[in-house]
Amino acid sequence: MKDIKILLVDDDIDFVFIQKAFLEKEGFQVITAGDKFAGFERARAEKPDLAILDVMMTTDQEGLEMAREMRKDPHLKDIPIIMLTSVDSVMGLNLKEMANDPKWLPVDSYLEKPVQPQKLLDEIKRLLKL
Repeated sequence: MKDIKILLVDDDIDFVFIQKAFLEKEGFQVITAGDKFAGFERARAEKPDLAILDVMMTTDQEGLEMAREMRKDPHLKDIPIIMLTSVDSVMGLNLKEMANDPKWLPVDSYLEKPVQPQKLLDEIKRLLKL
């Protein structure tokens, strides 16, 4: 699976380190970014097979904005997106119900932090049909 690239965009350095180590141990190539601007740059340069985005980074809605912009970009629009966030518990929202809404939250999957590593792995495999 070394040829499968996963883009992980999150501003929590510790979370990124742990998830990157886990996913690399599972055989994936992981590229990372700490905000949507770096994430877009990495996505366009690396052409990942899947993206994992946090919601709250530099701004409260940065991950939502990135997901929407990815869906508008002809080179990125078909990349499966997992929204992996704690925004529901932190902000008292229920974004999970809005997942797959093409205008509001155009993602393929929505997982809440903290996530069990196996649950994340299962979701990645499901989306990539592995």
